[in-house]
Amino acid sequence: MPFTSRRAKLVLLADVQKELAELSRSRSAPSGQRERARILLAYAAGETVSAIARQMRTNRPKVERCIQKALDLGPKAALRDLPRAGRSKKLTAEARVWVVSLACQKPKDLGYSYELWTTALLARHVRQHCQRAGHPSLARLGRGTVSKILSHAKTRPHKIQYYLERRDPLFEVKSVQVLCVYREINLLRAAKAEDTSMVAYLISDD
Repeated sequence: MPFTSRRAKLVLLADVQKELAELSRSRSAPSGQRERARILLAYAAGETVSAIARQMRTNRPKVERCIQKALDLGPKAALRDLPRAGRSKKLTAEARVWVVSLACQKPKDLGYSYELWTTALLARHVRQHCQRAGHPSLARLGRGTVSKILSHAKTRPHKIQYYLERRDPLFEVKSVQVLCVYREINLLRAAKAEDTSMVAYLISDD
């Protein structure tokens, strides 16, 4: 019994088929787009994925990805690379403050048997609890980043004398207020820079 594919058929409009045919023969178009155009034309003509892979001397997954992209997003979208995820989001100011806040607490107060934090222990604790605390940007926090955050805040949790200081019970409330002040300062600086640029432009225009 012959194999019947469950994948949907690709129907190409006349103008799209013509465009793909011209692209597949183009010498100036990128090779990746020419290859994808030939894949889509062959599949629309009734060729199987395996046959297309053999004819084009490529692998099945590559052919399948191209076809599935055309079925999901359209033939023209399948010719282009989808945008990559890119770099992860930068850590927010609130997330950094939260890390410093944790570093200023004893590990024992948070259920550990250790007297002092290490960067590895603190990073692991942050990763385990950041989602619940509302700081998802810390989900992949590493030891190196922890060291940079604490160094910038001039906090050294491995030094025991830091635990001799009483922790401010209003730390989180005050930290929010400080962050708001920082944001206002940044907005004022941006507005001042914009005004300066406008004055410089008017002077140069005169």
